[in-house]
Amino acid sequence: MTHVLVVGGGNAGFCAAHAAAARGRRVVLLEKGSPAEAGGNSFYTAGAFRIAHEGLPDVLEFVDPDERHPTTDLPPYPASSFAEDLARVTGGRNDPELSRVLTTGSGPAIRWLHSLGLRFRLMYERQAYRGSDGRHTFWGGLAVGSTGGGQGLMEQHTRAALDAGIEIRYGVRATGLVTADGRVTGVRTSSGSVVEAESVVLAAGGFEADPAWRREHLGPGWERALVRGTPLNTGDMLRAALDIGAARGGDWSTCHSVAWDAGAAPTGDRELTNRLTRQSYPLGIVVNLDGRRFLDEGADFRNYTYARYGAEILAQPRGIAFQVFDAAIRPLLRTEEYDSPGATVVTAPTVTALAEGMGVDARTLHRTIAAFNAAIDESIPFDPTVKDGRASRTDPPKSNWALPIRTAPFSAFPVTCGITFTFGGLRADTHGRVLDTAGSPMPGLFVCGEMLGGLFSGNYPGGSGLTAGAVFGRRAGELA
Repeated sequence: MTHVLVVGGGNAGFCAAHAAAARGRRVVLLEKGSPAEAGGNSFYTAGAFRIAHEGLPDVLEFVDPDERHPTTDLPPYPASSFAEDLARVTGGRNDPELSRVLTTGSGPAIRWLHSLGLRFRLMYERQAYRGSDGRHTFWGGLAVGSTGGGQGLMEQHTRAALDAGIEIRYGVRATGLVTADGRVTGVRTSSGSVVEAESVVLAAGGFEADPAWRREHLGPGWERALVRGTPLNTGDMLRAALDIGAARGGDWSTCHSVAWDAGAAPTGDRELTNRLTRQSYPLGIVVNLDGRRFLDEGADFRNYTYARYGAEILAQPRGIAFQVFDAAIRPLLRTEEYDSPGATVVTAPTVTALAEGMGVDARTLHRTIAAFNAAIDESIPFDPTVKDGRASRTDPPKSNWALPIRTAPFSAFPVTCGITFTFGGLRADTHGRVLDTAGSPMPGLFVCGEMLGGLFSGNYPGGSGLTAGAVFGRRAGELA
């Protein structure tokens, strides 16, 4: 008989499977997708893991060698700073006990994965700027990523699982939970079969790929959002758990959503994956179809704003906005995103021509840019590695990194809302044991990954999702 049945083949599910197999348990992992569809949202990520650490020497113990290491500045990021960032960006709506386990367990979780053969690296191209002195400075509390991004992460997880004797069954859609004598004893599949197990770990993602559920829980208009990851996360196992009395956890009314190429497909692209995001917006301005700015592009480091700005874009006319840059700013943009194959962009020699290509009123766009430029305090040096206070005191303000839009040619990248994952899930204790509506653990049922509610609300610190999957997947697998 199967000892531990894991439902969902993303990062969290594999972490649960690894931990259970290390205890000598017979583990079966059910993946809804075929091998060509597998990996959940984890496959589509850049592979960033936010972890607490003591600085560069600490991190060098488990990241791949790189010739840039000797010229790298990576300040310590203690668990207390991680906790402060998590509480700040969620407005204090994060569960304190789950958050404590996440932040203190982040570093050990990465070292554990490394011990299983998974590889990590410093994410220079995403999280560091190279100064005039030749040194690379990391910013925003995020530095470590999986080697090969999300695709590499899932390849390495799969290899480690097969080496450990974990059985992976592809193309199996779990639709219900089976109980006996008050205990979860297996899952029911779409084919009508039942897979029995002593314990079930749910790691099947949220409901972001279900337009009806998005509209019901996130609000009108969310059915129009593009899904930046897997089309398979339709909330099947959330429904199944709620049907047998599991309690809801976390914030079901908000989600992780980003600025996403407006020309992208309705669901994720397995070749381009994360390269369809547009995350250099703190360097330029963002305008809507009326030609007006509507948010503070420099409110904080991109790591702390990008997961909520998708919702801001969705609220604009037709759910569309444009990131606008001039020729002086253009070389600073992330190459893997803004120069990726098929990137949608309007380029023009004048603001008037740019507005025409955007479908925006030229006079309004001229006024927006002129007001923005005139309000910049250009006496303050530009420094992308810190919140430099170089502001444009206009309405809305841009609090940091305000660079004028004045040098031709000009570029406008159309973006819309790309939903990543939903923040609402199941309520659980710090070991991943699912709780019922009375607050008691449900025997035989565990949860991890995006199905675990309570960590995030309204926003989240970049890189926290994969880390949470690793920390709580490991804890569930150690107990299941």
